[in-house]
Amino acid sequence: MVADDFSHEPVLAEEVLELLEPGRGGTFLDATIGGAGHAERILESDPTVRLIGLDRDPDALAAAARRLGVRGDRASLIRGNFRNAPELVAELSSEGDLAGALLDLGVSSHQIDTTARGFSFRRGTPLNMRMGGTTGGGRTAAEILNTESEERLGILFRDYGEERRWRAMAREIVRRRSTAPFRTADDLVGVFTAVLGPGLDASTKARLFQALRIEVNDEMTALLEALIGIRGLLASGGRFVVIAYHSLEDRIVKNAFRDWSRECVCPPQLPVCRCRGVALGHLLTRKPVRPRQAEVERNPRARSARLRAWEKA
Repeated sequence: MVADDFSHEPVLAEEVLELLEPGRGGTFLDATIGGAGHAERILESDPTVRLIGLDRDPDALAAAARRLGVRGDRASLIRGNFRNAPELVAELSSEGDLAGALLDLGVSSHQIDTTARGFSFRRGTPLNMRMGGTTGGGRTAAEILNTESEERLGILFRDYGEERRWRAMAREIVRRRSTAPFRTADDLVGVFTAVLGPGLDASTKARLFQALRIEVNDEMTALLEALIGIRGLLASGGRFVVIAYHSLEDRIVKNAFRDWSRECVCPPQLPVCRCRGVALGHLLTRKPVRPRQAEVERNPRARSARLRAWEKA
């Protein structure tokens, strides 16, 4: 595999640059560097800018190093989960506080299109879905389907897949695995067809496969931890930009940025403020920024992207 296999078009690239303002100089964190599409634009914006790039996928880091090329002397690339950003960035203590940070929560085209990674519902695709690679730590999608309780399986399709027939789906998974273990995408598509009927459209399959991927990678908890951890790395005036592709992800980001921008987060029934009593920063986007139609036509995978930004006080 060569790094060029990871090439991609960064989503909402102009909007990211407008809100991060890397032309101010300083050190920026791209905590989901992927193929380095955004990172390349950040480094191009100013010759003094430095960049720290994180990714748990070794293929992504190889691709990022190749894409950044001569600009790589201003970039430090680290393998790791963005939930551990404070510890990982601490290893580069000379970089100082961050002028800005970016989280692009989407799965790359490379990951989707590489059969062995197990992110698609194409026939014969193994049920892997681990963001860290085919041999990365943690349980595969197949292991979760074959071992989790019926209750937990139902909850993940209800909460992450927003599926109304989640009970029937979990029941069917448990029934089928009693005779043969789940191994490939065909096995799971068979469950969806049995419960929801034939002729399922691609968007329904994508939604339900995404629910399982979220469970495999503990994505919601990791996002919560990453938001708080990265906020602590920002300098005063540092900017934080997040691109989400799932309604639950976007809700977590929206609520975090909103709460950080309020002076008081105490419950209404408390007569006296007992919280911090001061806003940690302010919103840069009141509503999510969505891709323009021209970008969606050029890059259909950008369709569900929602960008939010916040600035530290």
